[in-house]
Amino acid sequence: MKQTIIKISFLVSAIVMLGSCSKKIDDAFLNPNATTRVPVETLLPGIIGNMVGSSSAQGSSYGTAYDGLYIGRYVNFWATNSTNYQYDRLSGATGASDLFGSVWAMHYYGMGQNLGRMIDWAAEEEKWDYVGVGHAIRAWSWYTLTTSYGEAILKQAFDPNRLVFDYDSQEEMFAEVRRQCHLALVNLNRTDGAVSQTNLALGDQYFNGGDVNKWKKFVYAVLARSFHLTNKANYTTDMADSVIAYTALAITNNADNAVAKFANSGISGTSNFYGQLRNNAGLLRQTRFIADLMSGAGSMFAGVFDPRAPYIIRENTNGTYKGVRLVKGTDGLSTNDQPRNFWGGIFSSTSTAAADGRYIFQNGAPYPIITAAEVAFMRAEAFWYKGDKASALTAYTSGINLSFDMLTGTPEYQNVIPSALQMTPAAKADYLASSTIVPTANNLTLSHIMLQKYISQYGFGMQITWVDLRRYHYTDLDPVTGNQVYADFTLPTGSDLYPNNNGKWPYRCRPRYNSEFLYNIAALDLVGGRQLDYHTKEQWFSQP
Repeated sequence: MKQTIIKISFLVSAIVMLGSCSKKIDDAFLNPNATTRVPVETLLPGIIGNMVGSSSAQGSSYGTAYDGLYIGRYVNFWATNSTNYQYDRLSGATGASDLFGSVWAMHYYGMGQNLGRMIDWAAEEEKWDYVGVGHAIRAWSWYTLTTSYGEAILKQAFDPNRLVFDYDSQEEMFAEVRRQCHLALVNLNRTDGAVSQTNLALGDQYFNGGDVNKWKKFVYAVLARSFHLTNKANYTTDMADSVIAYTALAITNNADNAVAKFANSGISGTSNFYGQLRNNAGLLRQTRFIADLMSGAGSMFAGVFDPRAPYIIRENTNGTYKGVRLVKGTDGLSTNDQPRNFWGGIFSSTSTAAADGRYIFQNGAPYPIITAAEVAFMRAEAFWYKGDKASALTAYTSGINLSFDMLTGTPEYQNVIPSALQMTPAAKADYLASSTIVPTANNLTLSHIMLQKYISQYGFGMQITWVDLRRYHYTDLDPVTGNQVYADFTLPTGSDLYPNNNGKWPYRCRPRYNSEFLYNIAALDLVGGRQLDYHTKEQWFSQP
């Protein structure tokens, strides 16, 4: 990996990096390759911005959202409004493409040295809250990185004296996630020195508002994720207990959701990646899988309409909810049955002109990173594996309630829904009263839990949904029903799959081309990274 060192403030606005060749120029423009001390308060906004998508002179869109455009196809959130698109065929990155490399760039470059400097400088200034936040973000970033790529650079990462770097195992990186979490908690619990909620809020304006308790809950959610390894032999005897313990301390109500917010000042760097201004979602159309899941046309929740549908997917001209299949384009749907785009335009249109964005598909809409609903469903799954069906049902029902309430309780999501389509308390109560949706404790299945979690994560939770799907190898069977855990879930097979896949589905992203494939090839070859089907190699976290 080519190490790019940023020593100046990494803000949402562009950075102009200037060299120096004389004392006069040095005085006018500080050398970016020398240590330039800046206030830690000015570093944090750009670091947080990277969680969704950064904006920098050295590259833009580093973060989860850009990779999410393509991972969203892997998890069947959406497909392209045309046929035979390469990434609808589950291709990984090919040739010199940097696709699927945004999380890599986020971790090693966008956050990278900036995050390390913020932690070091904050410690020198006894701003222990900033130190804790730094470790919290680093823990989240390590988890996001390794579950995307598998093996990556851990021990030698951020070493400015190296030009090439060795890869480390995923198991080691999961241990590092937990280590960073515990460092975060130690520092977030400190009240001495220069700790100040008001001062933390200066750098944390668009995430947790300087609320240390919210950051602690964020950390506990990351810890719970790190132990949620359901295929490991000791999951039911050990790890599930950790998941249950940490989810109890994590985000349990929507007021504490970890959500990225946007100034929405009319420029792309301050706008939601999926909004109209940035125009990144023009090709995306909801899939048949999510549409059937919510309309009641699927086998699992058959006959029950989900009142969240108008909030997160789009109705068609007929006022019904249909979707397409990957690779198949219009999929044989009549013109009036074809779903509108996420900004309200007709199926064939990639334009934002309709200006009817809903949910996360608006310029100023908040973008969730970790939600109380996710935590509740993680908890439900852990209880289910422990055999405590009653507690699993309680957590499961809570997850559905939290998902509903996040949508209706977020003005940017609620206020744009036509009044005739808005959820009412009666519609919510009817949905929850259905035994198809909320069964008795003894009849609760993994399919219930994972499909409701899937709905709650739709649109923004591509990475964690992909973790879940890979844990169940996409089509694993529910031990109770004998059917797929993800009932009705299908992905392309045969000639519809990209040839490089060799008949297999994706399990990892290829590391970023413009670092590993140019400067770190020897290390990349040791893990097989240049094999054309490397993206189909299963990761440690989903193996026994």
